[in-house]
Amino acid sequence: MYKRIRDLREDRDLSQNDIADYLKCTQSCYSHYENGQRDIPTDALIKLADFYNVSIDYLLGVSDCPDRK
Repeated sequence: MYKRIRDLREDRDLSQNDIADYLKCTQSCYSHYENGQRDIPTDALIKLADFYNVSIDYLLGVSDCPDRK
């Protein structure tokens, strides 16, 4: 999961600060999400799926298909 959120962010040329602002957390907190040092809260996971227009299953690594159902 953590690699996927980093890859999605980098593919869009966004900084950790950009996503942290969107999630209303600090850059440090978001960095911990990407590095797997902190679990991503459900509400943040939902916001990330909405932001990237991918399924939560894709973010979690349950599916390799990013399309929403």
